[in-house]
Amino acid sequence: MRLVVTGSAGHLGEALVRTLRERADDVVGLDVLRSLHTDVVGSVTDRGAVRSAVAGADAVLHTATLHKPHVGSHSRQEFVDTNVTGTLVLLEEAVAAGVRAFVATSTTSAFGRALTPGDGAPATWITEDVVPRPRNIYGATKVAAEDLCELVARDSGLPCVVLRTSRFFPEADDSEQVRSGYADANAKVNELLYRRIDLADVVGAHLAALDRAAAIGFGRYVVSATTPFGPADLEELHRDAPAVVGRLFPDYAEVYERLGWRMFPRIDRVYVNARARAELGWNPRYDFGHALELLRGGRPPRSTLATSIGAKGYHPVTTGPYTTR
Repeated sequence: MRLVVTGSAGHLGEALVRTLRERADDVVGLDVLRSLHTDVVGSVTDRGAVRSAVAGADAVLHTATLHKPHVGSHSRQEFVDTNVTGTLVLLEEAVAAGVRAFVATSTTSAFGRALTPGDGAPATWITEDVVPRPRNIYGATKVAAEDLCELVARDSGLPCVVLRTSRFFPEADDSEQVRSGYADANAKVNELLYRRIDLADVVGAHLAALDRAAAIGFGRYVVSATTPFGPADLEELHRDAPAVVGRLFPDYAEVYERLGWRMFPRIDRVYVNARARAELGWNPRYDFGHALELLRGGRPPRSTLATSIGAKGYHPVTTGPYTTR
């Protein structure tokens, strides 16, 4: 297959290009940054660059975006230009080129204010049925881009799958409280319970979406590590998360004690990937239980792919907890 990957110099874009080329697909990487994985240097807003990239393509995997860390460094207009207009340009050129499938990377940040339970309320159970309430320009533009995908899919017949991915970045946490209170690996393994996913599983979800796009037509899916929790756990999770985790994983405390780690005292939301697993035929591997198994064996609790891609950062100079490019 001839595949276009936008954002090919980024975490997910590079991982997709590497994986697709390893399976002998013909891949065209598009990014504003030059890299070993970028073939067309240009913005998704540049119709000429996009048209050149998608010519003869069978499918587009659209990962390019301005991210949450850019909220403090880029204007709202720049977010609209890249995340909304850029997505529209890609969709229109994909239709014109006869592309047969379009997979768009979105984010669980789209849910925004819907993620935060009120005082005394249980943790929120986040499925595709939760209505987004964007908290910032990042979330607002990602929701708008999702809606454009649906509009073009319905109007043109271009099969389009939107994946709302949870955290997979390797950089330090954006919360100073978390950075100062927990070792980085500790925080990330904790998050596998409810709001994080390994990069290898994100790649797997995109490939599964690519395979199923024609049968689905249009769909939105939450993509996160498989949670061990159920709706009956939500009330206790929001007041005593270690107790719930201890019941489900009786030996986790021993592993954590050996490492000097701690569980978060409370968990405020749970991302549910059941629909993605069922409808995409996706089988994520790196959940909390698998991370514990790796830790018991003295191995890193992440995939080889995530380790090899490493951190890329979001800014040309150090900005808060985010590394430089």
